[in-house]
Amino acid sequence: MQRQAYVPGLTALAAALALGLTGCSSGGGTGVDAVDSKAGPAAAPAPPGRYRTLFEPCGSVPQATLKDLLPGAAQLPEKDRDQAYRGTAAVTYDTDRRVGCSWKADTPDASHRLRLDIERVVSYDSAVSDDDRAQAVFSGKQIAADLPEPPKATQAPQTPASPTGSAGATAATTPTDVPSGSADPTPTPTVAPTTGLEPRVLEGLGQVAFLDDVLSTGGPSGRHRTVSVVFRTSNVIVTVEYVEQASDSVEPPDSQELQEKARNLARLLAERLEE
Repeated sequence: MQRQAYVPGLTALAAALALGLTGCSSGGGTGVDAVDSKAGPAAAPAPPGRYRTLFEPCGSVPQATLKDLLPGAAQLPEKDRDQAYRGTAAVTYDTDRRVGCSWKADTPDASHRLRLDIERVVSYDSAVSDDDRAQAVFSGKQIAADLPEPPKATQAPQTPASPTGSAGATAATTPTDVPSGSADPTPTPTVAPTTGLEPRVLEGLGQVAFLDDVLSTGGPSGRHRTVSVVFRTSNVIVTVEYVEQASDSVEPPDSQELQEKARNLARLLAERLEE
């Protein structure tokens, strides 16, 4: 009968490994699974955003609203008119993260474009909430819009008054252009003229919102005005972009009309998010 060779070194090695494994599993608290008694409780992850999905954008604008925003569509042939009101969905790779739609209608005198972009922001940092991350994205859009500073009141310079009760006021401190016995002129604040249609922060739309208004007058395509309304509700950012392009033979697009229509649509979408 053949016998297996006996190797003393291997036997010793096996015994050492067995001893090491026993030591690691002992209750002395020195193993890899030992818990540091001084470590505090793990920080709770930041809360997720309110929204987990997005609504379908092309069907989110009622046809009555589209007729108002795209007046040229009514003059198109029936097939083209239906396509104008149907809109074209934006190409995205994850409809739970970002969706969009665009509409257009052209006439000989003017053309109108409407674009809708809806983004659901997700934070991949457990210490930063979805809402905080969405606010950072929104702030970046607002900074990029470069909104003008709101006007500030200014005052006319005042003439220093001479000390009360001092004897012998000098000519430098005594006004010479004010009639004797008349009251000192009171400086009145002056405010730079505004129209109320400047790009600005909006109140009462989502949690934060702003409006941008840009008129372009050059180029062979004529003058066009772009009004953008951007607002954030929780971790969703909505952008409404409304463009009217006019030929050189007519007046430039009316800012007030475009702003009103864009804001009305933005309010409708904000209500949709609250449903």
